Amino acid sequence: MKITIKQRTRLEIRANILKALAHPVRLFIVEELAGSPRCVHELTEMVGLDISTVSKHLSVLKNAGLIRDKKKGKQVFYSLRVPCALNFLDCVEAVLREQARETMDAVSSQ
Repeated sequence: MKITIKQRTRLEIRANILKALAHPVRLFIVEELAGSPRCVHELTEMVGLDISTVSKHLSVLKNAGLIRDKKKGKQVFYSLRVPCALNFLDCVEAVLREQARETMDAVSSQ
């Protein structure tokens, strides 16, 4: 069976979401926003980067549909749009634990 246009489109959208998460700063931002909404200034201080760079990261996450923004006065607050994104990060952690366990098993069997 050949991949359909609909399937290809869906897979490309999924890949774009994964690409948006494929940066340490963006992963940090997603984890921070899981706790509570944050303004760009707070996130800038946390990651130690300039506001322009953090804004670009936020834009990537927003365009992927992972976060949303809400203006309050002069500040813009960002929040996680879909908290289930953290489930994926939990899955990544499970992969890391499994790799570590397999490495330990391989070392101890030598």
